[in-house]
Amino acid sequence: MSTRFLRFTRLATATPLHRTFVTTTARALPAVVDAHFISQITAAEKTLTLQTDPVQGGPTARAQSHAGQPLTAQIIHDITMGERSITGQEGPVQNGPTAVAQHFLSQSAGGNMVADPSTTTGGNTGAGPASGVLDSATISKITEKEKRITGSEEPVKSGPTARAQQHAGEPISSQALHDITEGEKKVTDGKRVKGGPTAKAQSELTRSRS
Repeated sequence: MSTRFLRFTRLATATPLHRTFVTTTARALPAVVDAHFISQITAAEKTLTLQTDPVQGGPTARAQSHAGQPLTAQIIHDITMGERSITGQEGPVQNGPTAVAQHFLSQSAGGNMVADPSTTTGGNTGAGPASGVLDSATISKITEKEKRITGSEEPVKSGPTARAQQHAGEPISSQALHDITEGEKKVTDGKRVKGGPTAKAQSELTRSRS
C-alpha cells in the first residue's frame, strides 16, 4: 500500500500546471496640462516671438491658466486665441502652440485617437471613432482633400484648411462647416466638390453622432 501511494504522489506532482495569461491592450492616458505640456507650448511660442519669456496673454499664459486640468477642446481653443494675439493670423501656425496642443490631444485616450479592438471595425482598423471636433486628425483629413483639389502640398491662404484651423479645438458646427465651404469655393472657382473638404468635415460630424 505504501509503495502504491508513493508512486501516485510522484505522478501527481509531475503533472504540468496550465497557466492562463491575460493580455491587455495598452491605452494612452488622457493628456493633462502639466509642466511638460506647458514647456512644449512655450517652446513653440518662442519660435514665433523669438523671445526668451512668454508673452502676456499668449499661448503659454493661456495654457498655464488651465494647469493641472485634463486637456480639452476648450483649452486648445484658449491656446489658439493666445497664439492669434501673437501672429495676428486667424488660423494656427504650422508646428505652433495650437498644433502642439492638438498633437497631445490626438495622442491621448481622450482624443479618441488610440487604436483599440473595442473601438474599431473591420473596415476601419487602426482609427478611433470620429470626435466631432475640429482636432488635428480632422483638420489633416480636410487638408488631404484640399491637396487633391489644388495639387499643392501647402494649404491655400483662406482655403478650407485655413478656415478649419480658425475653429481648431471647437465642435464641428454649422458655422464651421459654412466657413470651410467658403474656403473650398476659393480653391474650386466657387463650386463645392463632391467628396471635398466640406463633405469630409460633414462626414466626420455624422460619424461622431452614430
